[in-house]
Amino acid sequence: MWIKLLFGLLLAYGVAKYFCSNCGQELKAPVVPNDQWWGPGQPRKVDESIRPFKINVPKEVIDDLKSRLEKTRTLVKPLEGAAWTYGIGTDYLQTVLDYWRTKYDWNKRQSLLNRYPQFKTNIQGLDIHFYHVKPTIPKDRSVRVLPMLVVHGWPGSIVEFQKIIPLLTTPRPDRDFVFELIIPSLPGYGFSDAAVRPGLGNTQMSVILKNLMDRVGFKKFYTQGGDWGSMITANLGVLYPSSVEGLHLICLDPSPWSQVWVWLGSYFPSLIVEEKYASRIYPLSHHWSRILEESGYLHIQATKPDTVGVGLTDSPAGLAAYILEKFSTWTNPEYRFSQDGKLLEKFTLDELLDNVMVYWITNSITTSARLYAENYTTAHRALKTDLVPIHTPVACAAFPHELIYMPEWILKSKYRNLIQMNHLSRGGHFAAFEEPQLLADDVWTFVGVVERNKKAAKVAESSEL
Repeated sequence: MWIKLLFGLLLAYGVAKYFCSNCGQELKAPVVPNDQWWGPGQPRKVDESIRPFKINVPKEVIDDLKSRLEKTRTLVKPLEGAAWTYGIGTDYLQTVLDYWRTKYDWNKRQSLLNRYPQFKTNIQGLDIHFYHVKPTIPKDRSVRVLPMLVVHGWPGSIVEFQKIIPLLTTPRPDRDFVFELIIPSLPGYGFSDAAVRPGLGNTQMSVILKNLMDRVGFKKFYTQGGDWGSMITANLGVLYPSSVEGLHLICLDPSPWSQVWVWLGSYFPSLIVEEKYASRIYPLSHHWSRILEESGYLHIQATKPDTVGVGLTDSPAGLAAYILEKFSTWTNPEYRFSQDGKLLEKFTLDELLDNVMVYWITNSITTSARLYAENYTTAHRALKTDLVPIHTPVACAAFPHELIYMPEWILKSKYRNLIQMNHLSRGGHFAAFEEPQLLADDVWTFVGVVERNKKAAKVAESSEL
């Protein structure tokens, strides 16, 4: 035990020495250029117009896909009783591939994805794709329209938000506001261009999205994000605190410090986390083993994204296996013990294949995976945006099957104005996709609190005058 404690103290000291060169003062936001050029060639003046866009995949692309699916080699049989513990269950994967080839109707699904207005505009040399969905307000209602930037992660896409869009853009009878949504495809994902040179990490993506919001006319806005979307929108709070009214996050690990506290807390768990949530962190051996089991993709994509991308780009079966496995085990870890991965507990096959199709038809799995590599470069780590405290109002939605859980007091070490942390009753990593109603309710509640606080502050200010 003493050896373990000594190791922990040395670990804490090493992390403190590495990350706290500015001990005694609060880290300041780094200066990140807002005009860095990520497109081909040299920086130049671009067409800044906002152009309507529709998904329109040529027939030959779909014919090629079906041909590849027909030529899929015989899949290796899974081990007896292994279910999805060795990765996706290939028996069930064959069912998915057969459905994709013979029953999945891309023309119908494409029409559904085109039901909301889409656009493209050039930001820093890249064409950025986004939904821009305005609310429909009844003539007898007078409500304020609040802009909100909604950001996906990996291996997600704009497909994740199809069910939550109407829940946020339809006025509620008990609210005097409603949302106008900007939902971009991240650079290198789906219908947005990818960078042609190294360096476009999540911090630089935050700059692109801030420029996008400026382009569409929103100087102040709310945000909502999960996975990379949480990190990217949190960076907006670091870099542009006067522009972000509030951050609604599906919280992950906020900083390297948190894991040190969690490790030291393994001796006295009650000092770290409330007893009713302790099982989300302890025993550490179980949770760290789970993270190790689920993060193999991260190590590959953070080091060799282009290598893994070759097979995923060439084989639709490989791409489906790689992505769909995450929609099983990240939705609920218990699903990996089922023969079908319980994929259809929260999703339909059409919805899941819509997301896979976005990666396939845009050939973007390699460029999406590069974000991991960019985030682990020395240059990106030197920005230390994950260590800069955020004073913007923040909400953390804690879903029970999210990969990582952090107690509120640890989150407050970064999110200094954390005004809402709700523990939701259901859901995992893909909250907007799995539990759109729960997530939407949490967003409405948070923004309601922020708006009331703003109003109270104005009243107090006017009374002082």
